Amino acid sequence: MKTAKNIPTGKLKRAGKILTTGLKVGKNYALYYGEKIVNPGLNKDKLDEDNAADIMERLQELKGGGLKVAQMLSMEENLLPKAYAEKFSLAQFSVPPLSAALVRKTFRKYFGVHPEKVFDSFDYHSTYAASIGQVHEAYLDGKKLAVKIQYPGVAESIKSDLALLRPMASKLFRINMNDVEKYFTEIESKLYEETNYILELNNSIELSRACQWMEGIRFPEYFPDLSSDKIITMEWLEGTHISTWIRRGISQETKNEIGQRLWDFYSFQLHQLQKMHADPHPGNILVTPDGALGILDFGCIKEIPRTFYEAYISLWDEDALNDRTYFIDIMHQLEVIRDDDSPEERTFFLELFHETLTLVLQPFHAESFDFSNKQFFTDLSSMGERLSKVSIKTKYNPNRGSTHFIYLNRTFFGLFQLLHMLEAKISTRIDVGTPLGLE
Repeated sequence: MKTAKNIPTGKLKRAGKILTTGLKVGKNYALYYGEKIVNPGLNKDKLDEDNAADIMERLQELKGGGLKVAQMLSMEENLLPKAYAEKFSLAQFSVPPLSAALVRKTFRKYFGVHPEKVFDSFDYHSTYAASIGQVHEAYLDGKKLAVKIQYPGVAESIKSDLALLRPMASKLFRINMNDVEKYFTEIESKLYEETNYILELNNSIELSRACQWMEGIRFPEYFPDLSSDKIITMEWLEGTHISTWIRRGISQETKNEIGQRLWDFYSFQLHQLQKMHADPHPGNILVTPDGALGILDFGCIKEIPRTFYEAYISLWDEDALNDRTYFIDIMHQLEVIRDDDSPEERTFFLELFHETLTLVLQPFHAESFDFSNKQFFTDLSSMGERLSKVSIKTKYNPNRGSTHFIYLNRTFFGLFQLLHMLEAKISTRIDVGTPLGLE
């Protein structure tokens, strides 16, 4: 893969790159409408493919917040047209890494010395490159280590990058940005947290210790003395990414066991810690050689306020969900309906969210759930498509509810997709308690 010899870090340079992409998108639209005059039956597939390719090329060059948002969007089925979802999914696994020279320069900038002054050996060719940083293999005192280095300029450019990308997103995906400002604020806040590697280091140590009692789950050891605000050094956790592991002809019984561990891991975090690893995509989940589940990357952590947790979890009782008076009260608490809603608007959103939650919460309403159930995921896709078109087909703004839904939904839909990949049939009990002595 081609490496990046430099990354634009100044606001003006990055703005110029983003604006140039906007002009390319505009040109693609002009060509499309020009061709449609002589070919009225022309669909938008080619337009979407061209726009997605141009945008992804630019985001991969700039890296950072825009690329991270593209990764997030690619995990939400039917939120994006197919061409965008396919291109943006590359942000999870296929990002051009920094060149060896730029790695050496960046490490010295962040750590004060070159890597060879810190480690016995250091591989300048990255093993894994993502949206915010890339990982290198190193050795020290016979121990194999993973060294994650943040791309230069990422943290400083989050706010300006997102501000420039919003109008493009509004045009391409028909989003009224005035309606979703509070949601972008939440995403921007979490992105800043993900670029704070000291915070990530502390979260990694805290959550891995809190969950280390769980059987069959592994976490790498972290090394604060070999880390900084832009570099994290951890034990190299041997294993195979779960998407690759699944293709090895694994028995369904074994896949069910891995699925159960995933479910229990997230249940414990939600119900006991109210603090969750909120980035469950395949690149962060390993299966170790001895069959344990390996959890990586605690950069994106979602803390869940107790009041929100109690209101949301109350809907996991199917009887409560179907108690009209109680449901309306919970929808108020979760900011889905508001005091200034018209009667028609109130009725519309109560019915829409009741239908949505009745579907989405199916796994939580049962003692066990079969995630190989294709109908469930087909229905989820259809619901997602319907929600994405609410603002187009009606006068209503579908972006309702507490901002805490953003990362909680992202976490559970990511988890659902992993369990679907595994075709796992698991117990979906919610009584995962704190082991004796863990406080």
